[in-house]
Amino acid sequence: MTVSYAMRDELVSTGYPEGKIRVIHNGVDEQKYDAKRFPAGEVKAFRDRIGVGQSPMIFFIGRLTWVKGADMLVLAMTHIVKEIPDAKLVILGVGDMETMLAQMVRNLHLEDNVILHFRMVAEEERIRYYAAADVVVLPSKYEPFGIVCTEAMSMGKPVVVGARGTSGFREQVIPAGDGICGYHINPYDPLDIAKFVVDILQHPDLARTMGKNGRDRVLEQFTWEIASENTLRVYQELVDT
Repeated sequence: MTVSYAMRDELVSTGYPEGKIRVIHNGVDEQKYDAKRFPAGEVKAFRDRIGVGQSPMIFFIGRLTWVKGADMLVLAMTHIVKEIPDAKLVILGVGDMETMLAQMVRNLHLEDNVILHFRMVAEEERIRYYAAADVVVLPSKYEPFGIVCTEAMSMGKPVVVGARGTSGFREQVIPAGDGICGYHINPYDPLDIAKFVVDILQHPDLARTMGKNGRDRVLEQFTWEIASENTLRVYQELVDT
């Protein structure tokens, strides 16, 4: 079993027989990851505490390694602030890029626009970051699935995700049409990242539609209950053969 069709295709390309691979998407606890749990006043207080205030909040969460693309998002901020000067990017995570990211922020004079939280936090605190965000941006260059994207969607947040190469994000995020819940971007291109982040921040009605559609999509396809049912189905197939 694997967690996405993208990962299945990669396995097939290395010689694994397609007929022996079953895809079971990961899931999320949709009751825990629910924005309705957090009153507006509580969210406002949290935004004030982390230094965002009333500014538009762009949120990145993940390991601070090359493959996750936080550096490309910092570069994208140089373009985003030209359109939305008070935008704030909050980066939450730890990894070997911490020093480099801090240097980038200083060199690009983005100290007023990028907030670096190099730390691990408890799950409930992490959920509050999602609740506070206006858009969640995950410009991964390689992503078998990406549970953080599912968490963001479950929280009713529009998402902007890397969609090159092996990318389970492509299966999670609908980028156009009636079910649109976010955008696919080239994670190697800061201009592409910036363009779609700005579009969401400048169109709040679109952002709300994306958030609602994302939440609905999680409830339809990406809960742990659904993942469990699909896993049991695969085991039953094996028992029956």
